[in-house]
Amino acid sequence: MIASPVDERLRLTQYVMQLMDDWGLMARDIVSLLRLPESIKPRQIGRFRDQEPFPDEPLINRRLAYLVRIDQALLTYFPRNPEMRRLWMRRANKQFGHRAPLAVMIEDGESGLISVLSYLDCTFAWDLTGSRADYRQAV
Repeated sequence: MIASPVDERLRLTQYVMQLMDDWGLMARDIVSLLRLPESIKPRQIGRFRDQEPFPDEPLINRRLAYLVRIDQALLTYFPRNPEMRRLWMRRANKQFGHRAPLAVMIEDGESGLISVLSYLDCTFAWDLTGSRADYRQAV
């Protein structure tokens, strides 16, 4: 049986909600991190855990993609210790001006998500520099 796009969207929503719950984010931080529409209030975040997918909007989709890649990178760094993944996200890091990666992502918005992902995933950072494009042209 092939999953419908709505089912896939709901699974993605539940995955990201579980991830943010694991990181200990409050509802207002989830709204801020995803830049959900103003019509969605923090008290309504619970509906995304079970029954409703996130809005299908380009900005939200891009942020969801960043979060999934951050989680994948953390799984590479700490494959056997989920608590270390949570601690890393919450602990101050010299790379981010002694702020926690979660604080960087929430306070700096999309550029914060990009900063954290670039730190964790060198291939993402490499793509941002245009190195991949230069390499392809040289080959």
